[in-house]
Amino acid sequence: MIRSILLTTLFMTSGALFSQNLKTVSYQDGSQKLNGLVTSNAGKKLPGVLVLPAWKGIDDEAKNAAIELEKQGYIAFIADIYGEGNIPADNDAAGKTSGHYKQNYAEYQKRISLALDQLKKSGAVANKLAVIGYCFGGTGALEVARSNMPVAGIVSIHGSIGKDQTRKNGAIGPKMLIENPAEDKGVTQQDYDNLIKEMNEGNADWQIITYAHSKHTFTDPKSPDYNEVMAKRAWNHTLMFLKEILK
Repeated sequence: MIRSILLTTLFMTSGALFSQNLKTVSYQDGSQKLNGLVTSNAGKKLPGVLVLPAWKGIDDEAKNAAIELEKQGYIAFIADIYGEGNIPADNDAAGKTSGHYKQNYAEYQKRISLALDQLKKSGAVANKLAVIGYCFGGTGALEVARSNMPVAGIVSIHGSIGKDQTRKNGAIGPKMLIENPAEDKGVTQQDYDNLIKEMNEGNADWQIITYAHSKHTFTDPKSPDYNEVMAKRAWNHTLMFLKEILK
């Protein structure tokens, strides 16, 4: 009973914090309305970080990341990839919708690019931008690097790292940090080897950190995969990387 009350209080506090610190920003991809979120320091001239959420759309993990990034002196903008009216209701819908964007990667890249434009309109310094992403968003962070968007670096956090091998490898400009859970069943050894090959052929500045005893969504406190120790290490590694490339 006490635990239930504490959890309820925590979620109520988190909701109040989100509403206080994050503002909805509506923008368009053609006729599709998109609703991103920006931190309360928008309008200041600061380095900017685009946050790409997991497969169900904007969630608490993305919101928490944005708020923590604001505390570190960054403007953070959470991208809306799916658009208004298209938020998946369950895992099956999320798998189908995220799978569409993984397959049609040019559409995914376009939605990310539009969100980057909103980050810059929010005051972020154009030559001090980075992208971080969780899960499906981690895949998006890799697409940022593959398409050489004008950012200093990307962080892919338990992203799907596999790529259709009919796609050619190209030059990669953004610096890359890959945070990979050791027990992610969605990542094969071939995926891992192909990614290293891709980054090396692209002459990328890259680093992979693998987290022991960690399953796929190890950074999400709401997930049964959550590993508190490794999640904290991953976040500290993210902040260290962002500080190096943006400040």
